[in-house]
Amino acid sequence: MIEILPLLQTATQATGDMTAVANAGARGMMAVGAGLGAGLAVIGAGLGIGRIQTAALIFAALIEGAALFGVVIAFQIQGKI
Repeated sequence: MIEILPLLQTATQATGDMTAVANAGARGMMAVGAGLGAGLAVIGAGLGIGRIQTAALIFAALIEGAALFGVVIAFQIQGKI
């Protein structure tokens, strides 16, 4: 671990603009967080498949449809679609 420290210091000095490095690190952490969240959602869904009833699946599909409709409307209001 200590052997890598001078390499990291050299890499940060070579970049020059530390705000760009900080922003890139923040974006990377956001991507890791999103990936972990999606993975946990898939694991939770996999564990719950044996206990979910048909009515619950239909209800979940209706809620998901309403949420996607809200996202589309939000994009239309912003003028991106």
